[in-house]
Amino acid sequence: MKLVNPLTAIFHPPPTPGVLAVFGHLDATVEAIGQLRRGGHTDFTVYSPVPRHELEDALDQPVSPVRMFTLIGGIAGCAIGAWLTLYMSYDWPLVLGGKPIGSIPPYVVIMFEMTILFGALATILGIAFNALFAARRLGTVAYDARFTNDKFGIFVPSEPARAGQVESLLRAAGAEEVRRA
Repeated sequence: MKLVNPLTAIFHPPPTPGVLAVFGHLDATVEAIGQLRRGGHTDFTVYSPVPRHELEDALDQPVSPVRMFTLIGGIAGCAIGAWLTLYMSYDWPLVLGGKPIGSIPPYVVIMFEMTILFGALATILGIAFNALFAARRLGTVAYDARFTNDKFGIFVPSEPARAGQVESLLRAAGAEEVRRA
């Protein structure tokens, strides 16, 4: 009987079979993305040494759901800041010069700071939550160290029966190197 750590399945998913292509030029990479989309491939990973808007435009990815975590955290922080300051004012009332006990203007600073704090914490939780589930869904994809230096790359997950078609498509798009991973 083999003892398996349950965290291994979460943080080290099995490798995903597929094809890895290395490109030397941005134009060839953008062309390959277009050909992959026309060929019916929608789930692939693109590597770039620097952020490029051409790649973002070609990928046409949906907006990240992390922004909803930030919005909900910010609204919750503002509400908690307002509740906290008003509660403390009515719990320990200090009447000065006939001013109302629960006056909002002095508490705007606390509400603003709580909005920022809760929004930032919710953003961190949203990033961690989405990264954890993305890692579990995708598995381990192939990578090459040249992608951090001067090369672009595309990893296309595919079963071995369809890998030949993907290899020829990537070579036709101008890949310098194509290999199965």
